[in-house]
Amino acid sequence: MGLFSFLNQEIAMDLGTANTLIIYNDKIVVDEPSIVAVDRNTGKLIAIGEKARQMHGKTHDNIRTIRPLRDGVIADFQAAELMIRGMIKMITHRKRMFTPALRMVICIPSGSTEVERRAVFDSAEHAGGREVFMIYEPMAACLGIGVDVEAPEGNMIVDIGGGTTEIAVICLGGIVCNKSIRIAGDDFTSDIQEYMRHQHNIKIGERTAEDIKINVGAALPDLEDPPDDYIVRGPHQMTALPVEIPVSYQEIAHCLDKSLTKVETAILNVLEETPPELYADIYRKGVYIAGGGALLRGLDKRLTDKTNIPFHVAEDPLRAVARGTGIALKNADKFSFLIKDKIHR
Repeated sequence: MGLFSFLNQEIAMDLGTANTLIIYNDKIVVDEPSIVAVDRNTGKLIAIGEKARQMHGKTHDNIRTIRPLRDGVIADFQAAELMIRGMIKMITHRKRMFTPALRMVICIPSGSTEVERRAVFDSAEHAGGREVFMIYEPMAACLGIGVDVEAPEGNMIVDIGGGTTEIAVICLGGIVCNKSIRIAGDDFTSDIQEYMRHQHNIKIGERTAEDIKINVGAALPDLEDPPDDYIVRGPHQMTALPVEIPVSYQEIAHCLDKSLTKVETAILNVLEETPPELYADIYRKGVYIAGGGALLRGLDKRLTDKTNIPFHVAEDPLRAVARGTGIALKNADKFSFLIKDKIHR
């Protein structure tokens, strides 16, 4: 085994709507936006990850930027394959890895259909995966936070990603009840774009809306440690002349309210379905929040006030799912029941 181990490499991948992370040798070696830029005429890959994100919204007729995943699932099969292959190559350059014999664990939304799972499989296989395993995102997030998923205790996780919000109650190594809703980071971004258009008559792109969310995104209109206003520059809708507008966190809390209420409703639905013994465990230990959405200021307090159950933001919530996927890969034999499907070429 030692002699040929370099031929049989293992990687764990958190294939996200907004960002893709790859773990190799217990380290996060790739952490890039899930976006590719391709030549419109030849379909050839021009850029991937951060380089492609910088082109997003700024391209001419010959270049097209594509986000291959929408709502947590593959929307553009060809672009997804290019992206997975390109990101694996990022490691191969660094590690001189032998790509054809890859063993991969990829995480998927818990609400994925058979067809959506097959799309992830096929993309991974075409990108060089010899053996492809899968794990549900909430389970990976729990492992990444450091929860003992096999214990006879209820644990609840809310994973707010780019495309989906995954809410699940986990006990004895399985998902007892769960809900996967397609309201998440992307919806928050489009809410901000819509708000700026209606309220301030200013047109902004996806990237600017994302920057607003990062700098002044909040779930509550009164915070103990408020961020400074964020200055937005762009064309006025009527005159097309440049305008500069300061945006406060209160405005963003107001414009995200509708989407966050839908997340709250989904959390309450899962709590309603939770068996009483597990509910008692959750009430005692609290609920964990992971994913990029967990970084919204005041979200934990808002959810705690709504449900009367303590909510805790995971440490480094953006990478919790990737870390958990890495743990599942390392202990694939022990966690064999977590991995949903397996295909041998």
